[in-house]
Amino acid sequence: MNRLKEKAAQFNIELTNEQIEQFQIYYDLLIEKNKVMNLTAITELEDVIIKHFLDSLAVIKVYPELGNSDIPCFILDLGTGAGFPGIPLKIAFPHLRIVLMDSLNKRVKFLQSVIEELGLSDISAVHGRAEEAARQKEYRETFDLCVSRAVANLSTLSEYCIPFVKVGGQFISYKAAEIEEESNAAKRAIQVLGGKLDTIQKIKLPDSDIERSFVLIDKIKSTPKIYPRKAGTASKDPIK
Repeated sequence: MNRLKEKAAQFNIELTNEQIEQFQIYYDLLIEKNKVMNLTAITELEDVIIKHFLDSLAVIKVYPELGNSDIPCFILDLGTGAGFPGIPLKIAFPHLRIVLMDSLNKRVKFLQSVIEELGLSDISAVHGRAEEAARQKEYRETFDLCVSRAVANLSTLSEYCIPFVKVGGQFISYKAAEIEEESNAAKRAIQVLGGKLDTIQKIKLPDSDIERSFVLIDKIKSTPKIYPRKAGTASKDPIK
């Protein structure tokens, strides 16, 4: 796990021994639970360090405010799955307030056990579908930042994520390297939902040939009340 410490330093993230230990415990819990439920196809330690832990932390390159404990930041990790990127971000930057949201209750229970085992505070794992949770007062237009590594078309993902972001906040989508065509197709949806495409920033993960694109979307006005539409609609019929 010292490899993680070295590689994180390339993002100007200084991890303490305690934080490295937390990453190790997280890895052990992930691999153990993965034997009985499908959390990740990536299981080798070196691969998890690069493709899950460092990939999760890479957002610091495009949103450096995350590292400043003087700037309050309330984050939603939507479609968090096994806890990426939310748990690595919480371990590296303990001052962040984070909600992990996933539609599968089994995953949420796993995440709750990780939070407890690591002794993390100001982070919760919530069972919910975006289409329903985004209509709840406690979540709608509440977050400074919504992040998602979920695999979905950007138009669809924007309908899930932008309603959670408060005006003045941002939605950042973790995407594969080639995203220009998909982002151009999503511009109309982003606009309708109250967002504006800011930039697409590409980075390479340390000591690898893996490229990651971050799509940064600013929330410039409130999302119309009709969005998100009922479950399944955004994926079947994306806003055009």
